[in-house]
Amino acid sequence: MDPIVSRQCWKTLEPVHAMIYFAPEAQEEYAALGFDVAGNQAAGYFPARAAALGAVGPGVVQATFFNFSAIACVFGMDRAWEIATPTQLVEARYRAADRALRRMCGDLLDAPGVVEATDLARTATTGCSPEGRPLYAGNASLEWPDVPHLALFHAITILREYRGDGHVAALVVEGVTGLEAAVMHVAQADAWTREPLRKTRGYTTEEWDGAIASLVRRGWLEQDAGFTDEGRAVRQRIEDRTDVLALPAWEALGEQGCSRLRELVRPLSSAVLAGGGLKIR
Repeated sequence: MDPIVSRQCWKTLEPVHAMIYFAPEAQEEYAALGFDVAGNQAAGYFPARAAALGAVGPGVVQATFFNFSAIACVFGMDRAWEIATPTQLVEARYRAADRALRRMCGDLLDAPGVVEATDLARTATTGCSPEGRPLYAGNASLEWPDVPHLALFHAITILREYRGDGHVAALVVEGVTGLEAAVMHVAQADAWTREPLRKTRGYTTEEWDGAIASLVRRGWLEQDAGFTDEGRAVRQRIEDRTDVLALPAWEALGEQGCSRLRELVRPLSSAVLAGGGLKIR
């Protein structure tokens, strides 16, 4: 199978998962558990995403999430397991996903294609293995929801974290730190700009500038923080390796299955995007 298939599937399916990090319903559910998301929005994001791993500390969160600073992880995980158990957070996340998807996708969730898409995505997860994939393994250990669109959300989460674990491995192979990965993401100029990413990842201006200087010395960035030809080639090599490492899931589904899954999920992803599901509030 051409590795581009894994990238195509990820891009099509991603909004159905990623909306959970932006949906107001998620913040409401975490607040109901006692998290001060108004004063510290990270208090919802970090514990809820990490909950599948169990009651882990900020060090494990930094290692697995990869491009956040140690301070951001400590701040985001502050007293998390005193406020709620991992199980309570997993359940709250599912409630939030249900509410958010119902709001943005409406009647699309009742279409027969959702059940078919869930079956296909679940088949894809059978191609995944846990070795070196902690976030995948944690999510794969959770029980499957009975509601079809939540089972689809869960399957896409598993596939997304499987790919993400592979992406971290590809970055580590190239000797890229979490901060450098964030700086290179900005240099790609396809989504985030410097200040929003620097602030959400918890780095100081001095730390960010230091990472730029380090990548300039390696010959990967220009002084203006844009890619050199060499840096662009390294970034592409990382992306290509990420596609390859994610491929086992999609090989389990087959090319026709992948095409059909994308066809079925595309309307849901489009509805999420149209509903502002990936906008920072």
